[in-house]
Amino acid sequence: MTTTLRPTEPLQHNADGTRSRRYQVCVNSRPVGEIHLGTSPSLGDSVARVIDLRIAEPDRRRGRGTVAALAAEEVARGWGCAQIETLVPASAGTALRMFGALGYTPRNRGMEKRLGTTPPELPPGSSARPMTEAEFAAWHAYESEHYARMWTERGVPEATAHAKARRDHEMLLPHGLATDGMVFSVLEHEGARVGTLWLALRDDKAFVFDVETDAAHRGRGHGRTLMLLAERQAIETGRPVIGLNVFAGNTPAERLYEALGYETTSHALSKPLL
Repeated sequence: MTTTLRPTEPLQHNADGTRSRRYQVCVNSRPVGEIHLGTSPSLGDSVARVIDLRIAEPDRRRGRGTVAALAAEEVARGWGCAQIETLVPASAGTALRMFGALGYTPRNRGMEKRLGTTPPELPPGSSARPMTEAEFAAWHAYESEHYARMWTERGVPEATAHAKARRDHEMLLPHGLATDGMVFSVLEHEGARVGTLWLALRDDKAFVFDVETDAAHRGRGHGRTLMLLAERQAIETGRPVIGLNVFAGNTPAERLYEALGYETTSHALSKPLL
């Protein structure tokens, strides 16, 4: 049996600067599924992306998806890509195991929590206030560098990582501290600043873009307090769900989110193309 990919459209050059193409997955020329391959809108042309991979029910559990994914890697190499990524829903255990067996490793995961209607109280001695313009300028410089470093630690070239950090912040914060729907807070404990929170208020939910305890105050539970602050702000503004993204390997954060009741919704996986 020979599994191949048959293009079903010309190579697409999309408005966001990415390339993409759809293929039929064929076994001995018989269509058994489809795969949609593209390049990453956030990391550029050097990173390919498996946007979608589907095998028809009668042909599942026969290795068709595995061979199709390997064939997609060859296409990506032909495009000049040095890395490939994919996003797998948490409910798709079979796909998660398949990509893991092919050498994909976790890069980050999305998590969500459904909130109640009563805002949680902050611990005694803790309070929050809006971030000032001066604090925002210092935070933005630090956060941009920190964000880029997180990507370089996961195999993204330094220049690409810094370009992504710059592009993401320009897109999300076109008006800086005054950007609509963005809430920047400073957490204080007994009068001393101990951490910061960046919360986005979207139509149907809130999203934690950044939460960080200042280095001198770590290990004292302030990270948990910052997350309670995020939930409090989300509930007070009528958002019933709060989401976040956590990089793989950040074990303390992963444990904290799980202890607070967050559930994994998706896994982002990546693999170098040697």
